[in-house]
Amino acid sequence: MQKNSSSNIKSSELRKNIRIEVRKRRKSLDENFQTQAESSLNINFFQHINPAKNTAIGVYLSNDGELETNLLIQSLWDKNIAVFLPVIHPFNGKTLLFQRYEKNSTMTQNRYAILEPKLNCSEICPIDQLDFLLMPLVAFDEQGNRLGMGGGYYDRTLATYYNQGWTKPRLIGLAHDCQKVSQLPIEAWDVPLPEILTPTQYYQWG
Repeated sequence: MQKNSSSNIKSSELRKNIRIEVRKRRKSLDENFQTQAESSLNINFFQHINPAKNTAIGVYLSNDGELETNLLIQSLWDKNIAVFLPVIHPFNGKTLLFQRYEKNSTMTQNRYAILEPKLNCSEICPIDQLDFLLMPLVAFDEQGNRLGMGGGYYDRTLATYYNQGWTKPRLIGLAHDCQKVSQLPIEAWDVPLPEILTPTQYYQWG
């Protein structure tokens, strides 16, 4: 037990240190770099993913230096693709719902001061009816492992994705190139990603 406890502490410290370092990297990117990265992501997305019309896509609004998604969202709207944003579940506060996001959507700040659509149950899309889910991350490694901000919202929301063998949504991580590390310490609850898209690269794993 002593050994396992020590190992868990070591893993937790490693994850904490990686979060600090990689968040520092991406937050140091200046506005011009972010603008160019946003444009490159938009091109890379439609070159490699290119979803059909009337597709339902979950995505996020950027925060904390994350790769900007505004241009991509606008492009999806232009192609008549339905966009859904994560909303923290109002009852359990630990998982995410995905609500339709349109140009005139009423927005509100969640507990992390991140904008999300004001809850409207009629606009919620069950996660297994999304065709794609574009996910934020802090760091990723050469095996497609993902390290999030530490809240566990996506991991808890997607827990049944692997347990029940869902075929949808198709999970794709979005990140700056500088967020790639050689290897991440992994925990049992982590949900790996089969695909990750950066402004310059498209990674796929089995």
